[in-house]
Amino acid sequence: ARMNTHNRAIHHVRGRIEKIFGTWKRSYGLRRMRWCGLAKAAVQVRLTAIAYNLKRTLNLFTQPA
Repeated sequence: ARMNTHNRAIHHVRGRIEKIFGTWKRSYGLRRMRWCGLAKAAVQVRLTAIAYNLKRTLNLFTQPA
């Protein structure tokens, strides 16, 4: 019961964030890290975020109004 109340309070935020991570895993190959080491893995995540944001921005600006 307590967990249901907690999940109901955060489901809209969690849903938006999980969609992004799902896209990263499905479309950008983040099921596994390409390099070993925290610094290199951080670079991979940042580059993936940049690629995702660029593609999303392009899609937002090219959609018909």
